[in-house]
Amino acid sequence: HIPGLGTDAGMGARSWIKLGMQIQPGEFAKITVILMDAAVMARYGGNLDDPREYVKALGIMMVPFLCIMTQPDLGTGLVYLCIAAFALVMGGANTKYLLITLGLFVAAVVAVFAIDEVIKSSTGEYKLLKQYQRNRLLVFMDQSGTATTDEGYNLQQAKVAIGSGGLFGKGLFQGTQHSLGLLPEAPTDFIFCVLAEELGFLGALVLLGLYIALVLISFRIARSSGDLFGMVIVMCVVGMWLFQILENIGMDCGLMPITGIPLPFMSYGSSFMVVNFVMLGMIGSVWSHNATLKQH
Repeated sequence: HIPGLGTDAGMGARSWIKLGMQIQPGEFAKITVILMDAAVMARYGGNLDDPREYVKALGIMMVPFLCIMTQPDLGTGLVYLCIAAFALVMGGANTKYLLITLGLFVAAVVAVFAIDEVIKSSTGEYKLLKQYQRNRLLVFMDQSGTATTDEGYNLQQAKVAIGSGGLFGKGLFQGTQHSLGLLPEAPTDFIFCVLAEELGFLGALVLLGLYIALVLISFRIARSSGDLFGMVIVMCVVGMWLFQILENIGMDCGLMPITGIPLPFMSYGSSFMVVNFVMLGMIGSVWSHNATLKQH
């Protein structure tokens, strides 16, 4: 938090700074994180077998995650972890080390919940996880409709919006859930619900088709990359997009826990939108570099 610049983004997270306009540094840091992770993995030439080097590479990649969690911003932190995972996999890290890391991560998550329960029993409140974070997980595990938390209400309204759109939707800007203020965070976290209600199943299908085309084209560019650095950059961007798409749409449908992860090229937010177009430029740069190498 920078005194006089940092602002509260809600839920106690200080994720924004004021510089004439509100900017979210965590979004722009994704560019640096992708380039840094790709550069780290490029050093090993697609073969990271040494355990000490693996730990070193993993440690470097964890620094941005730990920094973003001090805000705290779990959604952006998960995106950083996803980028690191794709960098390690595509960069040629030993499969055994990857499985061990996954096991340790799962154990750490379980430990956080267990320790928090012990703290709750002695102090009367949770310290490691916020109550709203726990509520989101509880709502995900029990979607019977009996939840009275804000998170439970959000999920129920999201499902109503998606279901009420039917096959063809109610028409552009004619969605009642959004216009009547029943759907929370409609321009950001639940923008897919707005689209599904107004344009229906066919509109949602078109959006998914565009995402699939974007991912497949990016895959093709990555496969044709003449160097590991460029390939890892593209795959980290693709991994980031896939995670955000699956998580955002999944949470709207009740298939994933609710988190503050926006939908690429759809959710409102200048920082988020600018960064997504920068990512497109990075992929285009790799493609241009590939074309130059083929000419020579």
